[in-house]
Amino acid sequence: MDSKTVKKYYQILIDTLLGTLVEPFKRRQERQVLSRIPKFYLFDVGVAGSLTKRRISVEKGEQFGKALEHFIYTELKAHRSYTELDYDINFWRTKSGMEVDFVLGRGEVAIEVKGTSRVDRKELRPLTTFIEDYSPRKAIVVCNEMEQQISGKIQIMPWKHFLANLWGGNIIQ
Repeated sequence: MDSKTVKKYYQILIDTLLGTLVEPFKRRQERQVLSRIPKFYLFDVGVAGSLTKRRISVEKGEQFGKALEHFIYTELKAHRSYTELDYDINFWRTKSGMEVDFVLGRGEVAIEVKGTSRVDRKELRPLTTFIEDYSPRKAIVVCNEMEQQISGKIQIMPWKHFLANLWGGNIIQ
């Protein structure tokens, strides 16, 4: 199947509100930042899991991480709509493979989602690089840890705390 046909199928999903594209964050043009290929999310994490035959028996691992990222995206999208704040939701990725899952507003908030109950400090490198380049007001790792903590300029936040803060108006205004 050629790329034009694939793009048309994705566009049908978008037009029927079954999916959305998240565009790469680009405040300025840089050679090392990938800024062309968007990410695609279906309207519901459960439907996405069913279509991909994703079975999650424990709250850890790559599959759980992908599902948690998708869930956080749907919450961000709902929050943006219900609060009528209309902030941008983007992601950031470099040619070397560093990625921040969500960049809100015009780079005000950077969010990395990890499906782990123990965030390894080396997993903070992409977020740290984003902080150095763009100085967001907040940098957050949303994860499955039990307690909230801070590592430098990064807040490590259990997903339930993140959602409470998001809907409480403490993540982005």
